[in-house]
Amino acid sequence: MFEPNSRYETIDTARYRDNSGRELAYVRRRFVPRGENMLVLTEVEIAEGERLDLITARTLGDSEQYWRVCDANNSMNPMELTTEIGRRLRVPIPQFEDIVL
Repeated sequence: MFEPNSRYETIDTARYRDNSGRELAYVRRRFVPRGENMLVLTEVEIAEGERLDLITARTLGDSEQYWRVCDANNSMNPMELTTEIGRRLRVPIPQFEDIVL
């Protein structure tokens, strides 16, 4: 259902039957890990014009992995991570179960 590099790729789907008998499929909840418990690959200092997709392309090799940096920095809003020049962002080591071969 989701691309291999999606944060939801390993999340199970479930089904719900409403009162009319209609069955609906949905993705179960994803629990966000605590950033301070994640192993850090590197830290990046935010420079003028920096973008999260460029950071993840440079550090993790995939611009769509920005969600990993959000998780490591306890952020639900990717845009807020690059607004403060000089801020240091944690870039986590991808967890083994997240890697799709």
